Amino acid sequence: MIRLGTVTAAANPAGLPATAGELRSAGYVARSVKTEIQQNLLAALREGRDPWPGIVGFGDTVVPQLERALLAGHDVALLGERGQGKTRLLRTLAGLLDEWTPVIDGSELAEHPFEPITPASRRRAEELGDALPVRWMHRSERYTEKLATPDTSVGDLIGDVDPVKVAEGRTLGDPETIHFGLVPRAHRGIVALNELPDLAERIQVALLNVMEERDIQVRGYTLRLPLDVLLVATANPEDYTNRGRIITPLKDRFGAEIRTHYPLQLSAEIGVVRQEADLTAEVGDPLVEVLARFVRALRESSVVDQRSGVSARFAVAAAETVAAAALRRSALTGEEPAVARPVDLESVPAVLRGKLEFEPGEEGRELEQLEHLLRVAVAETARDRLAGLDLTPLADAVTEGRPVETGERVRGQDLLAALPELPVLHEVAARCGVGADEPAARIASAVELALESLYLGRKVAKDVRESGDTVYGP
Repeated sequence: MIRLGTVTAAANPAGLPATAGELRSAGYVARSVKTEIQQNLLAALREGRDPWPGIVGFGDTVVPQLERALLAGHDVALLGERGQGKTRLLRTLAGLLDEWTPVIDGSELAEHPFEPITPASRRRAEELGDALPVRWMHRSERYTEKLATPDTSVGDLIGDVDPVKVAEGRTLGDPETIHFGLVPRAHRGIVALNELPDLAERIQVALLNVMEERDIQVRGYTLRLPLDVLLVATANPEDYTNRGRIITPLKDRFGAEIRTHYPLQLSAEIGVVRQEADLTAEVGDPLVEVLARFVRALRESSVVDQRSGVSARFAVAAAETVAAAALRRSALTGEEPAVARPVDLESVPAVLRGKLEFEPGEEGRELEQLEHLLRVAVAETARDRLAGLDLTPLADAVTEGRPVETGERVRGQDLLAALPELPVLHEVAARCGVGADEPAARIASAVELALESLYLGRKVAKDVRESGDTVYGP
């Protein structure tokens, strides 16, 4: 089970009502979770605030559908391939809850002081009246996430009889013998079930009453609990026929099923990498663009099993791998800052091919296919970045006896020193967002992209030596 975070009682805001009587005197009005989310979402939309921080590429597609579902008060299932940001999107829902909400202090299910639902809390409310103690719960404690694994039990989700309480003398029919599961404990909050089809069908049945009748059934007797939860779930559409499926009655109880997708625009793909990648060295925009184009090409390739998908995590891991290659070169050569160059892209296919599923018949050709698509991505990026720029002077310099060497033991300044002073090199750097007065490592990265472009355009040759170094020459 995952919660977004914990906030200790010491962090509760000062000056808020501490008893049910004070809360009532302050004019506090109880709202259901779905009403709370609805009203807070409407307020954000009216004020022009973004209710979905960190969500990239869904602004015109998935987000409007999700907003309509929440405004309608529906439970939601997100359907999409792996790595499309489904879980990330669900976790932002907690931001639509009130920052603080009152609960009965000491209650097992975070019950509202005005609306106790368990026998124990009702008894306390009757005995204490307006003196019923109130605790303030932060919204981070009101989001509960569970990976739906095949070994998940009804007891985990709903609850079971607690043998310790029975041993203390209570009867099996006593509602207070129940040890509540994850869903009841998320009362007045959000429950997110990841990979819902992985739940055994008999376990899914246990959710039917929770979603419709809002009660729970444990060991043959029904406990009426007007649970106040928003239930959201994720699933891969292929799971309906592979690992499992969402049973029809449960699908029917979700008010909305929303399809997610991979980024539709190149800029969104780049945005995801920039946002999610933890880079240990500088990776310039041209190289991030290469990786974004590479991933998009993989999603369109006939050699990759598209039913499995190509996760956004692939592009993120690729960027981190390229950054690591640059950092290693910096350690070997002493060059600072550590800046990635196109030669570092060569580390991506070998390291990450295990993250992909290939079509039958491609065994033994995986690396070759990945290297080809990566070269295509480099060519497209260079063509876009350097469009209209005459690289002939650079090609002539290389083919007329000034070969350029690059590799993991070659510093950027050494790469540049192999070339004469050419005005076109400054133009190349500018097209890649690098100024003429910036460190040699950054300029070398731009120049190397131009050299690779010339090689892919068959204007210069490229020789990979046994040492791993690469030489551009005639």
